[in-house]
Amino acid sequence: MGNSASECSNEGGGEAPDGPSNNNKGSGHSSASSILKVESTMSRSASGADVTEKYLTQLVPIEKLSEILKEKSLKEGVNGIAANIFVSQVFPQYVDLGQRLFQLMHTLSRATTSYLGTVAFRQQCERFLGIMDDGKILECYIRMYAQKDNPDFVDREGVTRLLHICYTIAMQHSGNPILCPSINRTFSSVTKSIFFSHDTLSVGFVCRWFEQNLIRLVLLVHKYCVHTLSTAYRGLEQEAQSCGIELQTPVLEQRNPFPEKNENAASGDTVDASSTLMPLSQAWLLAGALPPLYSKPQKVTSPSANKASAAQIFIEKLSMMPSHWTLLYDSNEHGLGANRFLHHVLGYRGPTLILIHTKDDQTYLIAAPSEWRETHLYTGGEGSCVLQLWPKFVILEKKPNILYLNTSIRGYPKGLRAASDPRKPIIAVDEHFENVDCKGIAAVLLSIEVWGCGDKSSREVQLDIKKWQIKEAERQRTVKLTAADWMDHPDRFLLELGGRQNYNN
Repeated sequence: MGNSASECSNEGGGEAPDGPSNNNKGSGHSSASSILKVESTMSRSASGADVTEKYLTQLVPIEKLSEILKEKSLKEGVNGIAANIFVSQVFPQYVDLGQRLFQLMHTLSRATTSYLGTVAFRQQCERFLGIMDDGKILECYIRMYAQKDNPDFVDREGVTRLLHICYTIAMQHSGNPILCPSINRTFSSVTKSIFFSHDTLSVGFVCRWFEQNLIRLVLLVHKYCVHTLSTAYRGLEQEAQSCGIELQTPVLEQRNPFPEKNENAASGDTVDASSTLMPLSQAWLLAGALPPLYSKPQKVTSPSANKASAAQIFIEKLSMMPSHWTLLYDSNEHGLGANRFLHHVLGYRGPTLILIHTKDDQTYLIAAPSEWRETHLYTGGEGSCVLQLWPKFVILEKKPNILYLNTSIRGYPKGLRAASDPRKPIIAVDEHFENVDCKGIAAVLLSIEVWGCGDKSSREVQLDIKKWQIKEAERQRTVKLTAADWMDHPDRFLLELGGRQNYNN
C-alpha cells in the first residue's frame, strides 16, 4: 500500500501527439475518462507535465481554473501556477490544506521548478478528481500529512493536523463553526490508539487504522476538495475569492445540542467528566466512526424555499454533525439508578448511544440501532457497537445481537451488558447501576448519559407515551367508587382478609 498513491497519480499523462495510447492500467483503479495514457518513452517537462504539446481536456472547470491562476501567476513573474497563488485563490480559508494539496501535486508531477506548468497542473488536478477508490483517497491525504523529510512515515503531529482540518470543515458546514474546548482531549484519544508508544508509524499502517475506524472523516474532506477544485473558477471569474459554497449556511434549523465544557479548561486535559456531557468534538468523532444510521441528519425543509440550491444540497451531503441528537438521560441530573435509566430510555423508538463514565477516568460507549427492551435474550441488529472513547479511541466490537438489558426477569443475569460472548461481556453494569465491569476489570460507575439518534418523531412518540402513563396513573389514583362498586372491588376483599371486615360497609 506504500506506493499506491504514487502509482495512482502516475498511471497516465497527457495526450500523445501521434502515437497510440498506452494500454497499461497503472494501479488498476478508476480514473477520469479524459486522461489518456502516455507512451513510456515520452519525456516530461521541467514544470512537471508529461508532454509539452497542447494538452486536451474534457474537464472545463479545470481548464478555466488553470487559465485564471496562470494569469494571476504571470503578474508575479511566474510562467505557470505558483503555489501561493493556488492557495490564496482556491483555498483562502484553509491555507495549510491548500499548501499540502499543491505540494502533493508538485511531488507527483516530479517537477524541477518551484511552480507547476499549466499542463502539469491540469493533469494532476484531473488525476486527483479521478480517484474513485476510498482506499486510494485515504492514502493521498495520509501522505499529504506525512513527514516532509520522510514521506513514507507519519507522526503524531501530522495525524493531529489531519484531524483538525477534518473537524474544522465539518463544523463550518454544519452551521456550528466553533472550537470545542475539549478538542485536544478528543484528538489525543485517537493518537494514543494509533501510535501507542511510537512516535512515528508507516503511512500504510496509519491508512489501515483510519480505514477500519474513521475513514468517513477523511472522505468528507475529499468531497470538499473535489467540489472546490471544480467550482472555484466561478468565484474567480467574478474577481471574488470564493471556494464555491457558502460555509455559514446551517444544515439544520436547530442550535448546537452539545454543551460546551468549562472554558477555563480549554486544553481539554483537566476537564471533570462528572460535570459535563459529551463534548461537540466527541460527537463529531462518533459521527465518523459509527454507521450512518446514527449520524444522518433529520430532513428539515424551509417553508420559504420549495427547491434547494446546488450549494445547499452539497452542504447537506458534506455535513456529518449529528445536530438531531437528543439527550434522553443524564444521571447527574436525573439520578443514577436502574429505575431512572429505564424511565428515561425505554419507549424511545430509535437508535441510542449510551456513554458510561467510570471513576478511574474511562469512558465507554454502547451504540444500539433500535429500541431498548427488557429481555433475557441478546438483541441488537446491524450497527450494534461497543467502543472505548477515553483514554484511547478503540472500536471493541461491532456485531449484531450483542446488547442485553434485564432488571426483572429471574434466573438470568441482571443489568446492562454488551458482548457477543455472554460469558465474557465487554461491558457489564450491575442491576443497581453502581458498578461496571469493563473488559474484565471492575470499576465504580460515575455517570451515564444516553443520547437518542432517531428522528424528531421518535422523541415525540416517547414523550406522548410518558404523558399517557402519567395521566393513567393519576386517573387510577383519584378514581371514585360508588358503594355498589366498592362491594365488588378486589381491594375490599383484601382488607377484609387483613382484619378490616366491617371497613366502610
